[in-house]
Amino acid sequence: LNRAGSRVIVKADGVYLWDSDGNKVIDGMAGLWCVNVGYGRKELADAAYRQIQELPFYNTFFKTTHPPVIELSAMLAEVTPAGFNHFFYCNSGSEGNDTVLRLVHQYWRVQGQPQKKFVISRKNGYHGSTIAGGTLGGMGYMHEQMPSKVEHIVHIDQPYFFGEAAAGETPEAFGLARAQQLEAKILELGAENVAAFIGEPFQGAGGVIFPPSTYWPEIQRICRKYDILLVADEVIGGFGRTGEWFAHQHFGFEPDLITMAKGLTSGYVPMGAVGIHERVARPIIDNGEFNHGLTYSGHPVAAAVAVANLKLLRDEGIVERVKNDTGPYFQALMRETFARHPIVGEVHGHGLVASLQLAEAPAERRRFANGGDVGTICRDFCFNGNLIMRATGDRMLLSPPLV
Repeated sequence: LNRAGSRVIVKADGVYLWDSDGNKVIDGMAGLWCVNVGYGRKELADAAYRQIQELPFYNTFFKTTHPPVIELSAMLAEVTPAGFNHFFYCNSGSEGNDTVLRLVHQYWRVQGQPQKKFVISRKNGYHGSTIAGGTLGGMGYMHEQMPSKVEHIVHIDQPYFFGEAAAGETPEAFGLARAQQLEAKILELGAENVAAFIGEPFQGAGGVIFPPSTYWPEIQRICRKYDILLVADEVIGGFGRTGEWFAHQHFGFEPDLITMAKGLTSGYVPMGAVGIHERVARPIIDNGEFNHGLTYSGHPVAAAVAVANLKLLRDEGIVERVKNDTGPYFQALMRETFARHPIVGEVHGHGLVASLQLAEAPAERRRFANGGDVGTICRDFCFNGNLIMRATGDRMLLSPPLV
């Protein structure tokens, strides 16, 4: 076990981890995409301690609330786009996306269109590990391990230009073609039966895949044309990762619901949330109770930590620094270092998230035959050199703390 067991992480500070053997490790993945303000922030520990002393727990059921969740909701309303004044709290992004399915169904039910049940997602998207979240995600290896899947969830192809575009096809044409698969799927199912489309602004666990610039505007147009709700899964992209508070702002589209977690508390305590635009929330509120809740929805300690975390992101100008300073520096460094490497076909990303596409013949966009083998070798090399990063197939991923 000592030779082959798990690495034991014993402490952390800033962007560094230490294992039980005394090795100092650079955390190039911010834990699991979440420790946005870095490790060792006393402000977050103090917020948790004060709240545990004052009110360690109370629920938010039965017309009851508490000061930390009130303050958090006000802060989220400030940093989300105009119209997002309602937030449902949970414990993770997975629970958030489960909640999205309930909200979408209830919205169309009270609108007198209960037949609008289909939710369209994308292959190789990731939306959590619950049965519902796993079904929403388009990862076949997860589907194989599920005893059943949630009905009325279907998938279209991902906007993965390097791996799936035709020879000679431009990124702009490819982005439009992949977005227009949504319209084709809506017409196949019948627009009167389709409730929503969900997508990560950029695919995170699927390989840090940023779609071509033509993709999201076309998705937005199609959703509006056919009266389909648009859901942005911001669990990874939210809270400064791309240099905007939310990644959908980088791409310029306007969602109806936003799933968030991870960077909401910088991973110091578990918490997730769903932001609900007024145009969706109001019909639900005006038509009775939304019978959905969790024991720890809006947990006071988690909410207090989230408030302290958002204040750090805001008051220290961390999001703006990613946009104007650290993000451009990181992206330039990645491209200068790897753009001409003989097995790197693409350097991809924005802000403080990036990926390297490893390829056998980069100029031809030809990937390695045994997908994932080379990525695993490179990942292990980094681990042995005390850099934590992630490999998805033969894409090497980096998403460090924002500090």
